[in-house]
Amino acid sequence: MHGATAAVPDAVCILGPTCTGKTALALQLAGRFPIEVVSVDSALVYRGMDVGTSKPSAAERAAVPHHLIDICDPSEPYSAGRFRRDALDCIAQIRKRGRVPLLVGGTMLYFRVLVQGLAPLPQADATLRAELDAQAHALGWPALHARLAEVDPAAAARIRPNDAQRIQRALEVWRLTGQRLSDLQERAEPSPYTLARFALMPVSREMLYERIDARFDAMMAAGFLDEVRRLRDRGDLDPELPSRRAVGYRQLSKYLDGATTLEQAIAAARQATRNLAKRQLTWLRADPDIKWISTLEDRDLVPISDAVTSAYGKIGCRVVC
Repeated sequence: MHGATAAVPDAVCILGPTCTGKTALALQLAGRFPIEVVSVDSALVYRGMDVGTSKPSAAERAAVPHHLIDICDPSEPYSAGRFRRDALDCIAQIRKRGRVPLLVGGTMLYFRVLVQGLAPLPQADATLRAELDAQAHALGWPALHARLAEVDPAAAARIRPNDAQRIQRALEVWRLTGQRLSDLQERAEPSPYTLARFALMPVSREMLYERIDARFDAMMAAGFLDEVRRLRDRGDLDPELPSRRAVGYRQLSKYLDGATTLEQAIAAARQATRNLAKRQLTWLRADPDIKWISTLEDRDLVPISDAVTSAYGKIGCRVVC
């Protein structure tokens, strides 16, 4: 029941690469329908990370209820598993209020675990993780990625050679259980809700890159570097925490550490954002159940408006009955 967008949905999703106008579309829909927004973004969960995440403004959040924003301190890792639990609870509560859950964001892993479910995986093992970190320090994460390819080729094919967090987790699961992460993930329980999924299509790659650069310039003018400096100067945030490794934050931190010039850090941040957009597009294009929206004009929003209307009708019937 979680795949086909033709079914009457319980909730509606707006996905898309960074800088394609997802927030603008959500606010546009909120002016016409009784919706509440559930953020699907791994950086928006952190308090104090506002400028570099293009977090919805206080006025926007006052006008439309938003959920899963500012729920963690940057010292606290936030996992896909926790997101799934939180998101399912948000969907249930919003529906109880007779409103439509609108899930908006670009963290594709979060969407995947919401739709497909989570595998029965073991808890993290601090001792084993420290051992893997030491090996990576000596050999490099690509070497550990090669080791993963030997024991779990399917997982290695999905994980980039420098993705330390996911390589470590896949090897950790193998060492703790003797089973491949890719096999365990096939046992996941899918979402109990039918989700209508839509994605915003960038007009062109060139225009998307121009928007990425322009937004980064605007963030720098709004105090992004000062925001990164405040996080760095706290003294309790390990550079390997997900909050510190977020796109833009990681590159500007290197400048503050004296490892690069500011110009090099900005160029690296822009490139990292472009690379993120490419990965997001690749993921989206691989999902046959996603319907694409080319512009925010009314004529192109008919499918998503119909989906929200259907979801509201379903919820209304449920509430009345």
